[in-house]
This record gives sequence, structure tokens and C-alpha cells, in this order.
Amino acid sequence: MVSRNNSSKPRRFDRIDRNILRILQREGRISYTELADRVGLSTTPCMERVKRLEKEGVIQGYHARIDPAALDYSMLVFVEISLSYQSPDAFERFSQAVAELPYILECHLVSGDTDYLIKARISDMSEYRQLLGDMLLNLPGVKNSKSYIVMEEVKETSELPVPNQS
Repeated sequence: MVSRNNSSKPRRFDRIDRNILRILQREGRISYTELADRVGLSTTPCMERVKRLEKEGVIQGYHARIDPAALDYSMLVFVEISLSYQSPDAFERFSQAVAELPYILECHLVSGDTDYLIKARISDMSEYRQLLGDMLLNLPGVKNSKSYIVMEEVKETSELPVPNQS
């Protein structure tokens, strides 16, 4: 596994770094003492490795995973968006506008028949109608959309596979 540090030279992760990354993806609140024990280091060198991985931007943050239903966001929707015209300026205006909508969790510029793929969490069909209204009527340059309402969430993770070999 290779990472780019602040210079242009890629850096290889050793077995211990890879194990630290695997564990922290699953257990972000683990203590340095327990993490060190599990990767075979003493606490100080383990903490130094974690701090280095954070400083290099490999570890980008620690987050609580919240049950969407607990906040009444049990409906998951994916929406394909096509713009009327494609230009760097149109993409920039759309990106800035979509960033302001709180129920949109992810927005990706994609290749293919559509321009953007959006992932949103909402509470019910009335919010879904509002979501479409906000996108079709208020976001700059939107030509059309196609929606997919999720009936069952089979797998959802933010955990990346960390290869075993260096």
C-alpha cells in the first residue's frame, strides 16, 4: 500500500501501519494503549505512528456512526442529475449550490449518461417531493433527474480494504 506524503515521493506502509489503519477504521475510539498492544508496539511509538498518519492526511478524521432512523431519516434516495450544459462554470455553480442542501450526504460528478449522482437521506415521501423540487427548480442548470428509492440497505460501510502486502 502506497501513500503520497507532502513530497512527490510515495511512501510505503509497513505491516504495523496497515494494522493500525485496519483497527482504527473499525474502532476509532480505541485507546492508544489497546491499539499499541494489538499491533505489537509500546504506546508512545504507536501514538507517534497514528499522529504521523493523521499529519500526512492518511487518517482524515474520526466520526460517530448514527442510526438514520433515530433522527427520522430512514428513507435513502439516490438521484441521477443531468445538467442542461456541461462546462467548468456550470459544474462549479452546481457543486456550490448542492453543498448548501443538508439532506444530501454525497454528490459525485460521474461519467456516463448523467452528470451527477447524489445520495440523500430524508424522512418520507413529502420530503422526497421537496428534495426533487429543490434540485429541479433551484439548482443551477439541472435539465432532468432520475431517482432510486432504496427498499433495503444490503451493505453500507466507509471502511476501505487495507491490503496485507507492502
